[in-house]
Amino acid sequence: MTGIEERLRTAAPDIDLARLARDEGLLDVAVAHVDSPIGDLLLASTPLGLVRLSFFGHDETLADLAARISPRILESRRDLDPARRQLDEYFDGRRRQFDLSIDWALVGSEWGRKVLDATARIPFGEVSTYGAVATAAGSPKAFRAAGTALGHNPVPIVVPCHRVLAAGGKLGGYTGGTQIKEHLLRLEGALP
Repeated sequence: MTGIEERLRTAAPDIDLARLARDEGLLDVAVAHVDSPIGDLLLASTPLGLVRLSFFGHDETLADLAARISPRILESRRDLDPARRQLDEYFDGRRRQFDLSIDWALVGSEWGRKVLDATARIPFGEVSTYGAVATAAGSPKAFRAAGTALGHNPVPIVVPCHRVLAAGGKLGGYTGGTQIKEHLLRLEGALP
């Protein structure tokens, strides 16, 4: 039995396992839940930053993180306190911009990263279009591909893909559902 295994086996019930795992280099992904007006959100971070924000399907999200990042996942509200606090402030109307490090490991391509970078620059309370985001990402005719990249945004809300509308001002799609997209836009004052 290794030293860490022995310490875990004999640990007091109130020990912070996430801290112990982090200290031993065994925590790759920290997760925590946030209660929000749009439901229970699952947050995940790595040492590089916030890697995932999930609206639903938390078991599937954890399985995906285990497969794509690391199976060494533990609940650690403490590791996600900055993200949790900033999301609370956002939903309370006290935050217009997030100040969090992002781990882009789940973004599948350079194109996806360019689309998310362009989306992150859309100001609070304003909206853009898939075409404008595609243009800002360097491919003006790739508005459908921009929509696909936004549909795979691993950190919605923080990277505000809800601010991107279809041509003509229609809501368009949203991974969390159009009702959540509409709620977020109303919260920001972008919809009457």
